[in-house]
Amino acid sequence: MNELDAIVASAQAAFAQAATPADLENAKARFLGKTGSITELMKGMAALSVEEKKSRGAAINVAKQAVEAALNARRQALADAELNKQLQAEALDVTLPGRARGTGGLHPVSLTMERLEAIFGSMGFEVAQGPEIEADWYNFTALNTPEDHPARSMHDTFYVEGGSAKAPNLLRTHTSPVQVRHALQHVKQYKALVDSGQPMPEIRVIAPGRTYRVDSDATHSPMFHQCEGLWIGENVSFKDLKYLFTEFCRTFFERDDLVLRFRPSFFPFTEPSAEIDIQFQSGPLAGRWLEVAGSGQVHPNVVRNMGLDPEQHIGFAFGMGLDRFTMLRYGVNDLRLFFDGDIRFLSQFR
Repeated sequence: MNELDAIVASAQAAFAQAATPADLENAKARFLGKTGSITELMKGMAALSVEEKKSRGAAINVAKQAVEAALNARRQALADAELNKQLQAEALDVTLPGRARGTGGLHPVSLTMERLEAIFGSMGFEVAQGPEIEADWYNFTALNTPEDHPARSMHDTFYVEGGSAKAPNLLRTHTSPVQVRHALQHVKQYKALVDSGQPMPEIRVIAPGRTYRVDSDATHSPMFHQCEGLWIGENVSFKDLKYLFTEFCRTFFERDDLVLRFRPSFFPFTEPSAEIDIQFQSGPLAGRWLEVAGSGQVHPNVVRNMGLDPEQHIGFAFGMGLDRFTMLRYGVNDLRLFFDGDIRFLSQFR
């Protein structure tokens, strides 16, 4: 083996032993650096003749190219090894299921509202909506609530800016104002029919939505949800109310053994009036009477304020708390859980 072959073999061995890029650069300096073996051979060509330079220079270049090829090969090998190490450290198992975003769901009170609208819709009731900032006339006066009624107190009702001293605006305390608004619109829509002596179609409507009162504890909230119902025609009786609400409750709770009790009460907008209690025959609430709604025959003064003749049109109204129905359906004992925004609680209803 001549001198150049020995240098190439030595360089290949040194490069192969380099474990890091820094080791490789140190090995490179021994052969291709300013004082390296190949560099020193090239410097010694100055003393040779022209003919000797040609043959000697060609041989040195061949050796230099072999050393550089071994150097580049080792550089690439070290780079590949580092890349493989990084890929293994950051490896993803593509056979695992993807990490999809969690899906949202409706709030339990919204589920109750949808269920309620579907049940009453199957009984021929429309769904009506109205403003949450309501005029005093619709919220109280039109519903036969006198000016000295405690509910009109600043301590019991959220009054808001706007309106006037005689006709202030407030956050509605129930959704009954929607009944009055809907009835007035209904009468206006069918006025020509009535003027021609034909019977006006019945008013059959529910009004679910948010309401507001100054109240807050485990079973009351300053903002809560109600649903009012109204059925007015020429031959609608209290019997229809009892049958309708009994069928609704049994369908809502999916319990044929549910028992209802209509207990005499007082509301300014109905006469006679009744509280509605339910009793489960089995389960954790079995045997207890639970108040769920208020109801009654619509007061003649309210019928007049709806633009109708109480001598000709009669009907009933009812009002229930959707939050209360949601608590009973899902077995929740604290109303505040619905509005705390705890995802652990709300995710149960997805």
